[in-house]
Amino acid sequence: MADKSFEEKRIRAGDMLGIDPQSVPRHIAIIMDGNGRWAQEQGKQRFYGHSKGGAIVEKIALYCVELGIEYLTLYSFSMQNWKRPPEEIEFLMGLYSLYLEGIRDTLMEHNVRLSHLGTIERLPQKVVDTMGETIDLTSSNDGMTLGLALNYGARTEITEAVRTIAKECVDGKISADDIDHDCISDHLYTSGWPDPDLLIRTSGELRVSNFLLWQISYSEFYVTEKYWPDFDKNDLDEAIKVYARRSRRIGDVKPS
Repeated sequence: MADKSFEEKRIRAGDMLGIDPQSVPRHIAIIMDGNGRWAQEQGKQRFYGHSKGGAIVEKIALYCVELGIEYLTLYSFSMQNWKRPPEEIEFLMGLYSLYLEGIRDTLMEHNVRLSHLGTIERLPQKVVDTMGETIDLTSSNDGMTLGLALNYGARTEITEAVRTIAKECVDGKISADDIDHDCISDHLYTSGWPDPDLLIRTSGELRVSNFLLWQISYSEFYVTEKYWPDFDKNDLDEAIKVYARRSRRIGDVKPS
């Protein structure tokens, strides 16, 4: 039975934030940036920033459950991040294993389903196994979906989709005339999900960094100068309130 509480939670969130409940986004995507710089500015190693950032993930995810957000997608590790120093990558992979195992009870308690966006190529087997076990455990949950973009790249995602569609054409499963926007969307990692309403980026960077390039075509962007380890519930509230004040015309014109 589907979770019937989303609407009730959005009504409460709307009252709390002073906005129309219909303006509470269904899908929020976040580029979690600035962990290393946050640590360095405090005279500490980058590892410390990553550990702190991991703790923030759980707090923000649970707050999104409370607000009635249906999908939360977090950009955690890009395919380009393999260029980082080996010792930093090794630390991050160990952190992922611990996090993906340690968060299981919380996900089950709050009816959250975990989903992976990305490829498992190059990921340590320990991370692959732990992530797969957590995904399987939460697969029947019908509350918020937590999408973890780990070893993710949007161009790779789209390329894989095109390759699969081409093979289906060759195999006679579909024709070229069947290829439309919906067809492409159905072959992406986010198949069946609504596109993000709101894209948040921390640390003040003004780029999307190869994240959900197809899906964010009409997303509203919100950038904060805060680094991810400093991002809190009040910052998320502000992002949602800014989003709610915008007119999402999606190519149309605002009625007179």
